[in-house]
Amino acid sequence: RRDASSATARDAPRSRSRAAPRRAMIHFALLFSKQGKIRLSKYYVVTSQKDRKRIERDAVNAIIPRPAKGCNVVEYKDMKLIYRKYASLYFCLAVDREANELATLEQIQHYVEILDKYFGNVCELDLVFNFHKAHYVLDEVFIAGHLQETSKKLIARLVGEHDALVESAKFGGLAGEDS
Repeated sequence: RRDASSATARDAPRSRSRAAPRRAMIHFALLFSKQGKIRLSKYYVVTSQKDRKRIERDAVNAIIPRPAKGCNVVEYKDMKLIYRKYASLYFCLAVDREANELATLEQIQHYVEILDKYFGNVCELDLVFNFHKAHYVLDEVFIAGHLQETSKKLIARLVGEHDALVESAKFGGLAGEDS
């Protein structure tokens, strides 16, 4: 004969003791030239100016001398620097150690494709003279260190609307306003 207390304990739904997996976070994004000039930097964790300079110097010194056919992952402190070189620009994301390297490379590719579409074959001069637009596109793609938007069409539309709004503000306000 079965004990009633053992039957209820066995038949009760099991609670899941495992916590939901934590999404890997981007700590910072860097774009720099092959000469080591930082063209764009965005930090998603609080970092002092002194530490930012040291991190940027360390990242550039660790990535630039690496062979072109080598691995695109560099271990740095408690994170990984995952980078890709396009022409004379390096695009680097610093992620948690448990982050998927291939997924991070895809995120870099995604950002570069959006920049290419926006600027029409992006080059270093586009980032020098339009750094605010490159930051705006980055902010549309990544928010708080996580991939936010994957639709290239939506990002292109949002950036285009932003540009139209900026242009209308430059030339006397919104189109519907008359003074």
